[in-house]
Amino acid sequence: MPRRSVFVAWVVALLAAAAPAGEVRIYTWPTQFVPQEVAAIPVVMDVGYWMQIVNQDVRIKLVQTGLRTYEGCVDLQVRTNFNLSLSASIIATGAVPGLYSCSIIGADIGVPGGIATLCAKLREPNMTSQPGGARNVAVAIVTVKVVPRS
Repeated sequence: MPRRSVFVAWVVALLAAAAPAGEVRIYTWPTQFVPQEVAAIPVVMDVGYWMQIVNQDVRIKLVQTGLRTYEGCVDLQVRTNFNLSLSASIIATGAVPGLYSCSIIGADIGVPGGIATLCAKLREPNMTSQPGGARNVAVAIVTVKVVPRS
């Protein structure tokens, strides 16, 4: 019996060497049904750009900082898999007319992320369109934009 096992092993080795990769050609399987490796296939993927503002539920609250100036800031927690630059723009809702502006401090964020401070400012507000004592009036929307940087 050992002589037959040696012969079967020799035939399997000979056939495995003669067969192209990824293919098995034998007429009888070895004495035990053992899985035979026939190929190693690599798995690849394309990794896209990903970023997240973790605390995007924040609000910028404007507070009076001068006679006719209101300002407010919030920290944005950013997670990312690429180096990025943030920018922002502001659009007034019309509830309180005036001169609106916004800025970002720490706009360049690297992997894996960081903190950027988003600020809004209102100069020369016209308060006549709102009743005194009104709270949390939506006066503007700030849009945050992102672009990859090298």
